[in-house]
Amino acid sequence: MSANPSRIAVVDDDPDLLKLVCLQLEAAGYEVACYAGGAAALAGLAETSFDALVTDVMMAGMSGLELCERVVASHPEVPVVVMTASNKLETAIGAIRVGAYDFITKPINSEALAIAVARAVEHRRLRDEVRTLRRAVAAAQGHDDLIGGSDAMRKVYAAIDQFAASDATVMITGESGTGKEVVARSLHRRSKRSAGPLVAVNCAAIPETMIESELFGHEKGAFTDARSAKPGLFTQADGGTLFLDEIGELPLGLQAKLLRALEERKVRPLGATAEVTFDARVVVATNRDLETAVEEKRFREDLFYRVNVLHVTLPPLRARGRDVLSIAQHFVDRFAGESGKRVRGMSPPAAARLLGYGWPGNVRELRNCIERAVALATREELMIDDLPDKVREQQRTELVLPSSEPDELVPMEEVERRYILKVLETLGGNKRQAAKLLGMDRRTLYRKLEKYGVATTDDGD
Repeated sequence: MSANPSRIAVVDDDPDLLKLVCLQLEAAGYEVACYAGGAAALAGLAETSFDALVTDVMMAGMSGLELCERVVASHPEVPVVVMTASNKLETAIGAIRVGAYDFITKPINSEALAIAVARAVEHRRLRDEVRTLRRAVAAAQGHDDLIGGSDAMRKVYAAIDQFAASDATVMITGESGTGKEVVARSLHRRSKRSAGPLVAVNCAAIPETMIESELFGHEKGAFTDARSAKPGLFTQADGGTLFLDEIGELPLGLQAKLLRALEERKVRPLGATAEVTFDARVVVATNRDLETAVEEKRFREDLFYRVNVLHVTLPPLRARGRDVLSIAQHFVDRFAGESGKRVRGMSPPAAARLLGYGWPGNVRELRNCIERAVALATREELMIDDLPDKVREQQRTELVLPSSEPDELVPMEEVERRYILKVLETLGGNKRQAAKLLGMDRRTLYRKLEKYGVATTDDGD
């Protein structure tokens, strides 16, 4: 648990069960307040902020369902987990109908209780985060369209601020879709050349027969279709910034000419007899491993060192944690505004799915996902059903074992137990997805869960 543990309210008129549940949650690292009835719990909620409330159903005076209904009405931000001795469907439906977030059946299993409460706390945290995202996004516009406050992105912002004042060549590396051109634009806007042009070209998008002409220009009659002279991108960027995206795709022959242009600050247009000087800052980008390309003789070593003077590394979206939600909110605002739809944010379940997905296409994929979701949305919040199938169904697989004392050595069976329970917790108790991720059939998983004392009712998950 963190330095500031989540606060949980537990309500039960059975003093023995109340003490047991409170001890179990305290052992799990929560700060727990125990209340002997619904009236006492409501009084406690009026004075203290709780992250979740756990209540029994059958209590003298105010029942757990009545308490749940009153908590939802007066403190809607507090998720309620209901404990019941009945496994009847009617009881579960009744709990959900009055607004309960989740329910667990007696006898109370410590692992099941911990999973249910952890999910409720995460739901509360997501709801609070979603509520404040619009303010956070508005305050994060200091680096143009670069959104997010993760440690990885703070390093990017620091590099941009540090490199912007220089004229040295910058190389931006990162997976496809991470926003390399956005970084290049941010560098340009903060530079002393911001009043000049920013000329961007994707080297992979231009046919090899045309790229030399595009970069360096040509004279009239230099080749069959050269009906008039045309300045190259280097001279078009004079006084500003030239951004060469996917530089790793340049053919080797052209790499030598590019190296000379960078060193001499001159280019010779095709068909010309004289060179033309240019004054442009050059920024390059690639999603390839250029050092490996150098070793394999696919990229010139001298050009690599010439363009890799200053280096910005963009992290993949999967390594940026909760930046996913900030970026998603940014796109919600953009596409809702463009389409005139009253979509203001994301529901907590939808936000959880966005956090759980691995985003192999990075920010570009997230952008497309939110554009689609806004187009389909029928409410003011994006719901799970608005998201693409693969985002709804796939969960992130980068899981970490529960922390333990550094010197604790445990048998392999215990390591397996902890990992299985962590997977189950991370997937919100979904046993079907857990079995698939763990590489075992559901029967095997159920046998192991029964051994661990975790309920295995086949509830269609």
